[in-house]
Amino acid sequence: MAKFDIIAATGCPTGIAHTFMAKEALEKAAAERGLTIKVETHGQVGVENELTKSEIAGAKAVVVAADKDVQAERFAGKPMVSVGVSKALSVEAAGKLIDRALAAKGDDTVAAAADVEDEVEEKESIGHIIYKHLMNGVSHMLVFVVAGGVLTAVSFLWGITSFDSTASDYNSFAAMLKIIGGIAMNLMVPVLSAYIAESIGKRPALVPGFVAGMIAIQGLPVNAETGMIDAGGAGVGFGFLGGIVGGFLAGYVILLLEKVFAGLPKNLDGLKAIFLYPLFSTAIVGLVMLGISGPMAAINTAMMDFLKGLSASGAVVLGLAIGCMCAFDMGGPVNKAAYVTGTAMLTEALAAGVGTDTYNFGTNFMAAVSAACIVPPLITTFAVVVGKKYFSQEDHDAGVVNLILGCTHITEGAIPFMTKNIWPAMPIMMLGSSIASILTIMFNVHDPAPHGGFLVLPVVENGPLWVLAILIGAVVGGILFVAFKKYDFEKNQKAAPAAKPVEAPKAAAVEAPKAEAADFVKVENVFVAEDFASRDEALSFVSNQAVKAGIACDADAVMNAFLAREAEGTTGMMEGFAIPHAKSDAITEAAVIVVKDESGVTGWDTMDGAPVNVAIALLIPGAQAGTTHLKILSKVAEALMDEDFRATVKGSTDAAEIAKTINARLV
Repeated sequence: MAKFDIIAATGCPTGIAHTFMAKEALEKAAAERGLTIKVETHGQVGVENELTKSEIAGAKAVVVAADKDVQAERFAGKPMVSVGVSKALSVEAAGKLIDRALAAKGDDTVAAAADVEDEVEEKESIGHIIYKHLMNGVSHMLVFVVAGGVLTAVSFLWGITSFDSTASDYNSFAAMLKIIGGIAMNLMVPVLSAYIAESIGKRPALVPGFVAGMIAIQGLPVNAETGMIDAGGAGVGFGFLGGIVGGFLAGYVILLLEKVFAGLPKNLDGLKAIFLYPLFSTAIVGLVMLGISGPMAAINTAMMDFLKGLSASGAVVLGLAIGCMCAFDMGGPVNKAAYVTGTAMLTEALAAGVGTDTYNFGTNFMAAVSAACIVPPLITTFAVVVGKKYFSQEDHDAGVVNLILGCTHITEGAIPFMTKNIWPAMPIMMLGSSIASILTIMFNVHDPAPHGGFLVLPVVENGPLWVLAILIGAVVGGILFVAFKKYDFEKNQKAAPAAKPVEAPKAAAVEAPKAEAADFVKVENVFVAEDFASRDEALSFVSNQAVKAGIACDADAVMNAFLAREAEGTTGMMEGFAIPHAKSDAITEAAVIVVKDESGVTGWDTMDGAPVNVAIALLIPGAQAGTTHLKILSKVAEALMDEDFRATVKGSTDAAEIAKTINARLV
């Protein structure tokens, strides 16, 4: 059975994009460090690449990047870092998590080097714990909403009253679709509640969780004639909000009962699971939920009235709120809050029936939310096509793929673009989404399906106007994004020395293959008999040599780039090797500089604590950060896993032999 240095588990609420983006970032970050890694993903199709007990036991450290329950208790006793999935979406961020996980091995001197903010995150804040439990419920709920909503919407193709056997447009097949869709939608709140509870109290919490969700739907039944509590009476449900409250209540009641029954003999464990937990938890949760039904119903009504009040303030106010929330974090907590609110409004709309005010408001609200989620990836597509020369080839390819993601309501494809330039990319995305939402509301578009993007166009009322609203938002945002990239590109071009003008990202992409040329590491850039007092002295030497060799134009800028990378996580490896790397616009061509110190550079944080004898330094122009950089880095990292390669480079004092050995691995 293969062993891995690092094991990880990733999972986002929808299990569509963030989950696999974090997986890729962690794998690349591990490769940079010469580490082996296995990443288990908790996506919408279930658990993939599942970790075995022996793999968990054999790993040095664990990284959990998830906003849902990934059964982290399996990793008890292992050095571990647990954060939200959004903390692992870039290679740099993922690398930092890996370094922190390795530092958590119990070495107090290493662990103390982590910054205060990271230490707080490592303990997992109360806010993130609550969010993770909530998103576990949301992730299980969404598939019911999507299936039920789309089937209900499809039934309308035969007519808005085609489910009614007394109506002129009645169709039996449409009626069956409406029935199936309605059942799926009605399961939304119980499933939400049950899986919030399950995330907290595990399997025993499912029973009280489901019961709490059902009570949230029906409320406290009261006899209309007597005014007394009556099982045969009718109640006022408190829906989605009640499901959340019930889920947390059920989960923590189970934790309380576990403590209460902890003193029972071990041979009664079976009785606890099958009888005591379900009986007492259901009774306690049920009574509390019924007791708070009145206040909860009032709160739920007030929340819905508030949203309708925003609509009364005008399309601009409501659309701006929806657009900004959806584009703020591209599928993160704020985006999910807007989307889940939309699905809750849609559920009430479909229950109220076509033609009612509730239906019109809920489906219009859902259309605005969907439009806002679709726009950000389409902004990137427009930008990379119209302003191609201002983007790297990697960004261009990602932007083209975003056309498909955007059209199918997957917002997360825009995240890599935003993380590179949060300002002004985030405001641009928020503006584009807001424009689409505002126009959707003004155009009176109604979307009875909660997901699917343009795939559900046949059931969208005023569908062509909806597409128009989305395209206007995408084009306006795209023009602004291109304008920013043009400004940024021209600024970097002016900053470059006249003798070596900065080439467009397209040219940089063409230059990338030079990273694999047989003479990429030049003999004159290999220094075999150096003596450095510290890591910073070694990096300063490399920075100055880069300027002397014409590789860079500003030694201070290169040094700052090296130090910035070290601050994110050490580049010290094992057995005396380090692979420092600098990405900077002050670097005019990709290159590798090798320095050797036989006595060893101390103070360079390495994975085995040994001093560094060989530093293979990578210098990469800013425009090639996502192409040449990763190519060279991955090849050097792979080479360092080869014992013969390490022995040759470390044992040789011949610069030509060292250059030849490294070049052979870059081909």
